Amino acid sequence: MSEKKSKCCSVCCKSSWNQLQDLCRLAKLSCPALGVSKRNLYDFEVEYLCDYKKIREQEYYLVKWRGYPDSESTWEPRQNLKCVRILKQFHKDLERELLRRHHRSKPPRHLDPSLANYLVQKAKQRRALRRWEQELNAKRSHLGRITVENEVDLDGPPRAFVYINEYRVGEGITLNQVAVGCECQDCLWAPAGGCCPGASLHKFAYNDQGQVRLRAGLPIYECNSRCRCGYDCPNRVVQKGIRYDLCIFRTDDGRGWGVRTLEKIRKNSFVMEYVGEIITSEEAERRGQIYDRQGATYLFDLDYVEDVYTVDAAYYGNISHFVNHSCDPNLQVYNVFIDNLDERLPRIAFFATRTIRAGEELTFDYNMQVDPVDMESTRMDSNFGLAGLPGSPKKRVRIECKCGTESCRKYLF
Repeated sequence: MSEKKSKCCSVCCKSSWNQLQDLCRLAKLSCPALGVSKRNLYDFEVEYLCDYKKIREQEYYLVKWRGYPDSESTWEPRQNLKCVRILKQFHKDLERELLRRHHRSKPPRHLDPSLANYLVQKAKQRRALRRWEQELNAKRSHLGRITVENEVDLDGPPRAFVYINEYRVGEGITLNQVAVGCECQDCLWAPAGGCCPGASLHKFAYNDQGQVRLRAGLPIYECNSRCRCGYDCPNRVVQKGIRYDLCIFRTDDGRGWGVRTLEKIRKNSFVMEYVGEIITSEEAERRGQIYDRQGATYLFDLDYVEDVYTVDAAYYGNISHFVNHSCDPNLQVYNVFIDNLDERLPRIAFFATRTIRAGEELTFDYNMQVDPVDMESTRMDSNFGLAGLPGSPKKRVRIECKCGTESCRKYLF
């Protein structure tokens, strides 16, 4: 590994800009390239606040300085601190914890050790969640941003979760690319031969606003990489990815993490895909034994025509990994085919069943059923009894439902 050297200070080239600035200040070295000069050499950045006390109406904070060990933390009067955001968050956390402990919300003159320790753990958690949020947004390929919040407990990011944007194909499974595409001039208003849906004897899925107009249970066939149409084609919706800003948040009723939308979502609009590792049903049975003991439900059967493959989002997945169950959900599952037309391997897309307000949690029914009566596709009708369309997370142990809706069935499965 190469190194950059300045006088007697050597640092790894992979150090971040902030780390390099900290190293310069620790070594008392000016570096114009890093913006460290004699004027700001002794300017230090607050990493987080550890404690609080009030002496003769003067407020003091124990400051953990970025780039310095805990042993170098110092008590500073409030007027010396310019970190307005950190100060506000410290007092917000302090007030919330005092109320949780049934104390008055006004800060005492001195914090007891357990309360100070909680505030340190909360500050460290926020830093960890902020880093995770940055990692998620660096990995996402979709337009919609991801934010992360936990105002409930001290749980940090999941220890074993890798964010992916599309299916990860398991061993022994092949996704065959489509060989032909449409020749339409206008796929919505002048489709040639019914466009891609017509080629598979199905109907066009969307209106001119990109909202699905097919009944739940009917397949969606989008235009693919072989098609003549471009990116703005109205038959390219799911493939454009998540368009809304979403938030992964910690629920306060024991349901772990959940997902809420930060924007209004119109009825029948595409929201997200269920993404994970594609495995065989046999492998899913083996993994399911492990997940049973953990109380997890991340196995989603791809049973459009037959139960051969399963999507496992336990380790590899996107934001749908964190979407909770509800017996009265606001998301509906559709099977989607784009560049792979193998009916055993559909993509799983969630569409809004109604208008969803900004700030509302997103949910789908882990055990949803579709009424097969009067379906428009005879292919769907003939396979409904076999597949139980559309697919749902693999049914295993009897798990209590915590959705809290009036129509709650009390158990997930």
